[in-house]
Amino acid sequence: MKKVRITALRQTCHEDLMAKYENPIEHTCDVRIGQTWLSVDGQKPENFCDSAWESMCFFVEELAAGGGNFYDGWMKNPYSAMISCNDGFRPVSFYLEAMEND
Repeated sequence: MKKVRITALRQTCHEDLMAKYENPIEHTCDVRIGQTWLSVDGQKPENFCDSAWESMCFFVEELAAGGGNFYDGWMKNPYSAMISCNDGFRPVSFYLEAMEND
């Protein structure tokens, strides 16, 4: 299986939605833009956000198994995907890319 690199590229904050719908909370997300993780054998990296993993695990597992070309040519690199976590208030966009076998 291939390793898959996961890179946090962007976080968007919908402050208007937070103000209208979200209860105040002290701690939200520990992800830092530019942070990377490595998935080995399609498994969730240690200390990776469970919620974000739920959004991307299908794509990571497919890339690890050598698959790709999601949605018939969606990505310029067919062995990659751009996936956002499922936090509707402050989603993080992650770039997933299969790594060449060493």
